[in-house]
Amino acid sequence: MKEFPSPILFQAQGEAFDPSFFLMMGAIFLIFYFLVIRPQQRQQKEREELVRALMRGDRVITNGGLHGVVTEVADESVTVEIARVKGGARVEVEVSRSGIGSVTRASQGEGGQPT
Repeated sequence: MKEFPSPILFQAQGEAFDPSFFLMMGAIFLIFYFLVIRPQQRQQKEREELVRALMRGDRVITNGGLHGVVTEVADESVTVEIARVKGGARVEVEVSRSGIGSVTRASQGEGGQPT
């Protein structure tokens, strides 16, 4: 009768702990942080500063794509003029500050007031 070797003999030997794996994972995380996360945080901070400093007369584009001019600024929202109709009536919408996508500053006149 033939005897077959035990399957235990064919199992691979376990490798010793390799600290280079953790070094590589740490390096990948640092690269990811400096190439993706940090620039995104910087852009978000710049955008928040622009929205916080909104003034009457600034041209804005909302996240929904509406182009207009800021006519009123409140704590949590701004009023944006998006059109004028015959007779001089203005079409205005109230937009939350988080709904402002981009800001183009109005040209500054004398005394720092937008013209």
